Amino acid sequence: MKPPLLLCLPLLVAAAHHEPGAISTQPVAPAEGQALAQVSCAACHGTGRSDMSPRSNAPSFEVIVNKEGLTAETLAAWLRGAHNYPREMDFYLREPEVRALVDYMMTLRDPSYRRTPDW
Repeated sequence: MKPPLLLCLPLLVAAAHHEPGAISTQPVAPAEGQALAQVSCAACHGTGRSDMSPRSNAPSFEVIVNKEGLTAETLAAWLRGAHNYPREMDFYLREPEVRALVDYMMTLRDPSYRRTPDW
């Protein structure tokens, strides 16, 4: 009879190769992220190009994605942590939602975007 640890070894090896913080290489259609944004985010954030945020303390998606130095990876990391505060927002993003939002939000990047000092 094999010790229990050896029976779990294939699962442990597979788990070790998964990078929970990494962006999936599988692209998600930006339309999925846009739909999620309109349903789940638009009450606080401007979610489309040139949309104003309904809440002054919630930057628009366009402002967020045009922040200097922002990448898909840094945006995903920020999204994973920024909203997972149950007392403040009672809103959680699962990994597929993060991926969908990142894919959509990155479509709002504009090389000629004029940044303000606040963001």
